[in-house]
Amino acid sequence: MEPQPGWDSALGLRIDELTPTRVVAYVDIDERHQQGYGIVHGGVWASVVESVGSHGAAVAAHAMTGTMAVVGVANSTDFLRPHRTGRVRATGTPILTGRTQQIWLVEIEREDDGKLVARGQLRVQNLAAPPDQRG
Repeated sequence: MEPQPGWDSALGLRIDELTPTRVVAYVDIDERHQQGYGIVHGGVWASVVESVGSHGAAVAAHAMTGTMAVVGVANSTDFLRPHRTGRVRATGTPILTGRTQQIWLVEIEREDDGKLVARGQLRVQNLAAPPDQRG
């Protein structure tokens, strides 16, 4: 799946699998993702967690309520080891899919050796309608 417009496109995030119980995406990491020391900026990992978790939560919310409106309310991302360039795969799975909130775990691993580089947890609020239609 091609990147969604906006931040996903800027990150280069591509989604391979999207269901109410699993999201698999990847990013081809290059110089645009690096901070001054030549390793991936922590904000990139937090953004991947936010995007992957939000996409999964939206699909889960749609399956539960018929709407795809969710907004992130908390993101906690741990940076586990440095990474410079090359493809990373992010896998998101729900910890909780409640009526009003959801929590998703996202693990990001290097594709070449399978080692985790970051992991995070995203909490989202399910909305009755998308924010631009709330009035």
